[in-house]
Amino acid sequence: QLQLVVSGGGLVQPGGSLRLSCAAAGFTLDSYAVGWFRQAPGKEREAVSCVSAYGGRSGVPDSVKYRFDIIRHNGQNTLYLEMRSLRPEDTALYYCAARRYYCSASQGEYEYWSQGTQVTVSS
Repeated sequence: QLQLVVSGGGLVQPGGSLRLSCAAAGFTLDSYAVGWFRQAPGKEREAVSCVSAYGGRSGVPDSVKYRFDIIRHNGQNTLYLEMRSLRPEDTALYYCAARRYYCSASQGEYEYWSQGTQVTVSS
């Protein structure tokens, strides 16, 4: 079965850090772009970062710029979202998704989606 599995969410204090993992099962991620998305209560799902199969980054909103980064190692079937200086407004359900080769601004073009992992930033 082809799927993405995300893990690493939890409760963190403001200013803290967290690393989310996105692992592929049943296929390899080498030829896929992987995007990270989040959905806060009452809000639409938004993109927070994407890395293409070739390593190019895109789709980073100003709200997370310089705080969130995708870590991708060639040959590994897991990618990571490193989140630093977390704020209460980063609280959301986080997802990863994959599509062939290049990132897309259209969420509907992602072929595989993970389940969500909850990130809560609170003191």
